[in-house]
Amino acid sequence: ATNSRCPWGKKMSMSAYSPAVLLAALAVSVPLAGCGSDDEGAGVPAVGSTINYGSFGTTADIDCGRGKSLNVAGSNNTLTVRGSCASVSVGGADNTILAERIDGVLAVAGLNNIVSYQLGEPTVDDEGTGNRITRG
Repeated sequence: ATNSRCPWGKKMSMSAYSPAVLLAALAVSVPLAGCGSDDEGAGVPAVGSTINYGSFGTTADIDCGRGKSLNVAGSNNTLTVRGSCASVSVGGADNTILAERIDGVLAVAGLNNIVSYQLGEPTVDDEGTGNRITRG
């Protein structure tokens, strides 16, 4: 992090803030990130052929269409994924993801996620803890 000047003229870095202050800022901002709820996939950002979903405590429908990749971050989300995903990557915690089809790689690096897919034969890479990955 680069140093910035405080209003009283002293140089400070992020490490100068107490952990309590940083945790308080996180506690205020994290609930606002999901802010919403049942978004039915609206506002899910896609970059090229990759869908990036990062939220907290939401329920959403996402469409991979024909071969988009899906990256999931965040916690306590319930996602129904339609279409054929080229790959799915999960890095959050306590998410439930029900996918129609995953064809490439299914990588789960998070904690206590439930990922189920109906079709496809992805290469499964579970580097997380307490994840349940099933076909069916």
